[in-house]
Order: sequence, then structure tokens, then C-alpha cells
Amino acid sequence: MRILVTNDDGIYSPGIAALAKIASRFGEVLVVAPDVEQSSMGHAITASRPLFYKKSPVTFEGMEAYRVNGTPADCVALGTHMWADIEVVLSGINMGLNLGNGMWHSGTLAAAKQAALLGLRGIALSTVAGKTEPDFESLAPYVERTLSRLLEMKTANLLNVNFPPTPKGIKWTRQSVRFYDGKIVPGMDPMGRKHYWFTVIPLEPAEEGTDRWAIENEYVSVTPLRLDLTDESQLKEMIDQS
Repeated sequence: MRILVTNDDGIYSPGIAALAKIASRFGEVLVVAPDVEQSSMGHAITASRPLFYKKSPVTFEGMEAYRVNGTPADCVALGTHMWADIEVVLSGINMGLNLGNGMWHSGTLAAAKQAALLGLRGIALSTVAGKTEPDFESLAPYVERTLSRLLEMKTANLLNVNFPPTPKGIKWTRQSVRFYDGKIVPGMDPMGRKHYWFTVIPLEPAEEGTDRWAIENEYVSVTPLRLDLTDESQLKEMIDQS
């Protein structure tokens, strides 16, 4: 199996090093990641300037690795162009969860979506991050166990995976869409100028069976997604009324 590994935290992230190492147990790995952090970039692509790639300044033992002056989606497009016969794209391990409505602006998930757009399988992987970096070493057995199951599923083209710090199992989940955790917080810089932070706010407990519920209950959340955003019930209602 030929596997492309990317992320949105950038080539220097310990999360991509951990993922590439685990992925190498399942096949031949190519690492192509942004040269700087691209968190919350969403599915942006670079169309107004050329893209370049250079050898990674970080060593990935036994793997080719490159950094790109672009977004996560750019990295997937360029990586699959550079390297033939990619079968699956793994994006992560992101330092920070990508749950619920946060999926809409996730650069990590966008890389997996770009893979699906190109007719490949894409799997996004994220975990909890707080004041300290995640313990990727202790998380590794569950990442490997999860990938072992998902890589065998040839029909699952787009998956969003989130890991709690100490998983006790794996759950298939749906996206939580009841609440949105985005909030604008105004502030003042040392020069007395107003500025604004786009940040998150605490959410109420999630409904059972959702991705947020799984993480709150210490399960790995695996959510199958699709590219088609059509609201089928609303479409049917509009057609019936026309």
C-alpha cells in the first residue's frame, strides 16, 4: 500500500512524525506537509502563486519527506502528482480535536477531503491538545489499532477520526451539529489598538452517538463523511412544492 501522510500543523509537528511512523507499518509512506502551520485553513487551495516543494528539514527515517509552501489541500494535490499510485491519504495527527461543526474549517480534514475529491481514500486523525503536547507514544497502540481496521475498509472513502487521551474503545459516530463553539473575543494590544480573537467556548454535553459524545466518554470517534452536501429532504420538499 502506498500512503501519503500530511497535516495542517506543519512539517515540524510531532503529530505527523508519530503518524508517519505508525503508517509505515502498513505500507510505503511519502510525507508531504506545509512548511508552516496551516491550522483552521479549511479547504483553501493556492491559485494565485506557484507552489514549491523542498526536502524536509526533519528526518523521517526510511521515508521521503517534503515541505510545501501551501495549504494541506495543496500538499495532497502536489503529493499525489509527484508520487504515482497513492492509495490512501492520512492527515494528522492533529494537535486539537476536529469535532462537530469544527469540521467545516479544519485543515486536517480538508486534506482528507482533497484525497476524496481526487478519487482516493482520505482519513483525518486528531487528538486532544491542551497546555502540553499530546502523548503520542502512549496513543500509538490505539492509532495503529484504528488504522488496521479502517485501511481494510476499501469502500470508506472519507473518515474523520478523533482520539481521547486514554481511549477505552472505538465507536462509529455521526457529526454533532447541535452547537457551534466559535466565538469572537475583543481585546486591546499594548499600543491601545482594538484586536479580536476567534476562539472557542465550552459546549454543553453532546447527544449520544455523536463524535463529541464519544470523546467525552473516552472512546475513539470514527465518523464516515461524504462530499455531497445536498440536503435531500429539503430538496424533495422543494421539488414536491414546485
